[in-house]
Amino acid sequence: MKFSHPIAISELAKQYQLNIIGDERLMATGINEIHKVCPGDITFVDAEKYYQKSIQSEASIIIINKTELCPEGKALLICDNPFEVYNSIVLQHRPILPQVEGVSPTAYIHPTATIEQGVFVGHYAVIGPHCHIHANAYIGEYSVLGSEVVIHAAAVIGSDAFYYKKTANGFIPWRSCGRTIIHDRVTIGAGTTVNKGVSGDTIIHEGTKIDCQVHIGHGVVIGKNCLFAAQVGIGGKTVVGNNVTMYGQVGVAQNLVIADNVVLLAKSGVSKNLTKPQTYYGVPAEEVRSKYKELATLRQLPKMMKGK
Repeated sequence: MKFSHPIAISELAKQYQLNIIGDERLMATGINEIHKVCPGDITFVDAEKYYQKSIQSEASIIIINKTELCPEGKALLICDNPFEVYNSIVLQHRPILPQVEGVSPTAYIHPTATIEQGVFVGHYAVIGPHCHIHANAYIGEYSVLGSEVVIHAAAVIGSDAFYYKKTANGFIPWRSCGRTIIHDRVTIGAGTTVNKGVSGDTIIHEGTKIDCQVHIGHGVVIGKNCLFAAQVGIGGKTVVGNNVTMYGQVGVAQNLVIADNVVLLAKSGVSKNLTKPQTYYGVPAEEVRSKYKELATLRQLPKMMKGK
């Protein structure tokens, strides 16, 4: 998430009673989880095994619970509970705003868009020209829809990320401050859910068509002209290339990369990056001819065992 204006690190230190190590003149321009950071961002770390990954990341300001050496041009903010401070900063700049109207007065809907009965449009959402939003769909806060986007009945665009901080007192939700961006000529089927990002954006690029009852996790990026059949599920932060086809009930784990022109046959399960533009099948998903040979061999095992 980017701030509406740069924030002095000295102001943050004063507000949250933090000690500064490093450059006290820095200005924060955004706040992001470690997977999404860029220069100017604030991030946090509270587990020692991730200290160096966070400190050496693109982030300029790191909220941390231990004094460490600070690289030149960066700053560490020292406190006992980095997550609590991080989440408080997010909530301050992206507060949860209850909404009683069906369409928020802060939303923008292009005059040529069609909005059917019962559609919910959240705060600061943008719906572009010639979109068609079918009955009872949900367009969450800060969602951005391009032109000629079709959202079918009861689809949910921009729901909160399924992302929690585990503590001794249970799971604490992160405030989801990312957006959901749907580019031109995307179609999303009835009952499909697209989560917004935790701090970055969930993005579906132009021309992609998504069937009913599909789930797209937080921070996922989907390329152009993809085709996803019913009950596909894609885990958070996975990046899917262009012209990818996923048949029914394909499951893709989080934090993966799927190359351009990949085809995943029905019920396949993807647990690692797929780097070659070919057809895959099975659990775990493998190149389809190799997988079929493996299955054919397995079918011969009973005969082989009897032969012994």
